Amino acid sequence: MSSATAAVSQGYVRFAGCCYLLIIALGLFAETQVRGSLIVAGDASATAAQIGAANTLWRSGIVADLCMQLLDIPIIVLFYLLFKRVNAALNLAATGFNLIQTAVLVANKLTLMLPLLLAGSGAYLAAFSTEQRDALAYLAIQLHGYGFAIGLLFFALACVIRGYLIIQSQFFPKILGLVLGLAGVCYLVNTLALLLAPELADTLFPWIMLPVLVGELSLSLWMIVKGANFAEQAA
Repeated sequence: MSSATAAVSQGYVRFAGCCYLLIIALGLFAETQVRGSLIVAGDASATAAQIGAANTLWRSGIVADLCMQLLDIPIIVLFYLLFKRVNAALNLAATGFNLIQTAVLVANKLTLMLPLLLAGSGAYLAAFSTEQRDALAYLAIQLHGYGFAIGLLFFALACVIRGYLIIQSQFFPKILGLVLGLAGVCYLVNTLALLLAPELADTLFPWIMLPVLVGELSLSLWMIVKGANFAEQAA
């Protein structure tokens, strides 16, 4: 029995694959069904009104995001255990990048709480006019977009490294390592474009996210259906 097989069961691989699939589903829900339906681009007042009218939906998007970060942990642990015998240094680097990403995204949820606080009835809010509160809420939402992109910068590096480790380990088909690495490159390009050339980022999005969806969805489904190829390691 290989050290990887001893440390990780096939059931754990499939469980982590289910976590990965749930992360994808929750992410799509939060981005498209919640923020995509409530945020009115360039209109702070309309956005505040939409959020105020669908308070529960906005909160459900925040909870969905936090569940994504919770589900990250079993996946991070799995990949650490799987790849630690392949290349310890790179594996540790990928784990560190992934943990930073998760921490940044959790902290970033505070920006999405601000529109709810500004829509409240506390006496301290009298210091702001309605227009000011709406503008601050919209600014917080814009800030969330940048915080999200910054978090994904670290995840991009984790994806590229893990793509390489997949290719080297043979736990999964090499094509999955290639598409995961490509997903990492797309994450990286998208974040750098947003930070350095916002106009270019507007042109690239959402098309640059298609390889990301294909890469991560393919890996999660393979983990669920096929598990990991421990036979090659045992040999």
